[in-house]
Parts: sequence; C-alpha cells; structure tokens
Amino acid sequence: MLSTAEKARYARHFSLSQVGVEGQEKLKASSVLCIGAGGLGSPSALYLAAAGIGKIGIVDPDIVELSNLQRQILHGQSTLGKSKLESAQQRITETNPHVEVVKYPTHFTSENALEIAKDYDVIIDGTDNFPTRYLSNDVCVLLKKPNIYASIFRFEGQLSIFAPHLGGPCYRCMLPQPPDPGTVPSCAEAGVLGVLPGIIGSLQAMEAIKIILNAGAPPLGRLLHYDALQTHFREFKLKRDPECPICGENPTITELIDYDNFCGMNTPTPNNSNEISVSELNEKLANSYTGIFLDVRETWEHDVAQIPGARLVPLATVPSIIPELKEHGLDAEIIIHCKSGARSDHACEFLRGEGFTNAINVVGGIDAWLKLP
Repeated sequence: MLSTAEKARYARHFSLSQVGVEGQEKLKASSVLCIGAGGLGSPSALYLAAAGIGKIGIVDPDIVELSNLQRQILHGQSTLGKSKLESAQQRITETNPHVEVVKYPTHFTSENALEIAKDYDVIIDGTDNFPTRYLSNDVCVLLKKPNIYASIFRFEGQLSIFAPHLGGPCYRCMLPQPPDPGTVPSCAEAGVLGVLPGIIGSLQAMEAIKIILNAGAPPLGRLLHYDALQTHFREFKLKRDPECPICGENPTITELIDYDNFCGMNTPTPNNSNEISVSELNEKLANSYTGIFLDVRETWEHDVAQIPGARLVPLATVPSIIPELKEHGLDAEIIIHCKSGARSDHACEFLRGEGFTNAINVVGGIDAWLKLP
C-alpha cells in the first residue's frame, strides 16, 4: 500500500492509465538490479528511484573520481574519493527516501552473479566491457530475467532488451563471439559526450518500468541506435539464433563460465612479446634513457597526461614512421605505451611483423604509471 506521502509524491503518475495507483503499487513491490553505478547506471538508478521502484540493487566496487562527474550524475563534488555505492545511496535517498538501496561493493563475477541477481525482477546492464556483458546475459538467460542492455560510444548509443523467456533473442544471438581484446576502445580511450549516457541510461530506466507495468512494447528483437550528432534514431531487427549456445534449441552453456577467458583477456603473451612494468620503465627513465620511447594514444589523451620522454605517435600513424625507425636498426629497443597496454601491444605486434625484434610493451600503460608511489 502507498502511504499518504507516497501518494502525494507520485500524483502525476495516477492520471496515466498505464500506471495509476495499482501500477504505482507494482513499482513499489518491484526490484531492479543495476550492474554499475557509472555513466549508464547513474541515470537509470536515479530515475528508477524517482519513479518509485521499491528496491534498487547496485553492483560497483569503485570510488568516485573527478573524471566521473562529467557524466555520472549519481555522484558529486562532495563524494569525491568515496565509494560509488555510498555516493549513490546518498543521492537516491535524497531523491526518494522510500526506496531501499542494496549495495554490492564488488565486481560482478561468475562466482557471485547468480546469487546477486536471483531476487531481482529486472537486470539493467550498465557495464562497459565485454566479459561482464556476456556474464550478465548468461545470468539473465539462466534465471529467466529481462536483461536491459545498452552501450555508448562517443556520440552514439544503442539499447535492446534480451529476454529469450519472453520470446526475444539474447546478447549472444546478436554477438556470438566477442571482438579481439583492444580492438574496441573504451569510453576512456575514445571519449563520450557526458549527456549521451544520460539519454541512453534514462531509456534503460523507461524500459524497466514498462516491463514491470506490462505497458507498451519493449524492444524485444530490436536494437535501437541513437546518433546524437544527427539527432537520429534507427532500429535494427535482431533474430533469435536457434544455434545459440545458451538460448538455442540445444544449449551447450548450462552454467556460468570464465568470461575473461572467453573474451580473450587471459590469452598468454607470445614468447616474442617483450614487456616492461611501469616500475622498470621508471628506473630506465631515471637513468636518462636514450632509446626509442613511443606513446600510441590519441592527441587529446596526451594532452591530459603524459609520461616524460615519450614521443606521441597515435596508433594509426605508426606505419608512417617505419622508415625512420629502420634507420636505428631492426634490433633497436622500442618501448611503447598507451592507456592500459592493449593498443601498445598491437603496435608491438605490428612492428614485429615489420622485422623489429625488440619492441617492448609497457604493461598497464599510463594508467599503471599514474599509480606509481
């Protein structure tokens, strides 16, 4: 039952035939799990709370950083350095004290995902990496929960609902195999306009509410694409794959797997791929390193932070400096870094293909460098 205060709070809902008092009571009795309290999870959780969802679970192990505030509206200046979950609970409670917030200060993993997700009605995937997207998909298929998927990239976003138990496809039907590690840049690498996750995350909240109310038409079997620069929506049809390994006619995945391994994140480094830690790099630089040291990030990333002595050569332009590098000899030591180590590893692999025998990848990239004591 709704209290007097709740009836006053949700008054604008009651005149909607799809909601009314009965629908509002459904929202109060419902629960939604948000995987991530970042760019997508922030607007999703905030609007779900404002709408009166009774219980909102949030999974996120991170703390609030200054770079988050450009898009993650759950957080603010006053919560810098605090747990994102504490920040989220504070913000949600300010928005609606009638909402229960359940905090999971951990990564969403194969070991805990089923236990966390089992008691929620709807799952919102606000993650930004492929292992967790496949994990959240498989959890939802196994538990028969709707998986409200979204992703963002620069000025574009996309959204769908994966729910084979409701007749639609799953994420694996759309993307049977993950892309190779490092081939799809993250938002930190490619950039994203802060308003974009607000738009897409709000759409996720809308779809969760529609499912709970059984109102309207959810985008089952449809992928919605939004181009912010052109102010243009497109829709693509998605079909359920009868050969899908988890929701197909003869599923081969009946329990959660190692998703990092499935997405190639645990692939051993080839024997001919030399690596160097940021600590070892620091020692070299402290001893007046005179070898070739390249930064293969983009110009805007270099403007934000640099490792002293590195020459900026964005990854796409590395082939243009091959003649210059060959002047130093094919056995010349070439140390390469990027943001986290993926693009620099691709650069090293490319140079080895050109005959260079001593291309060295900086493990962890500038992310690891900035954490040096």
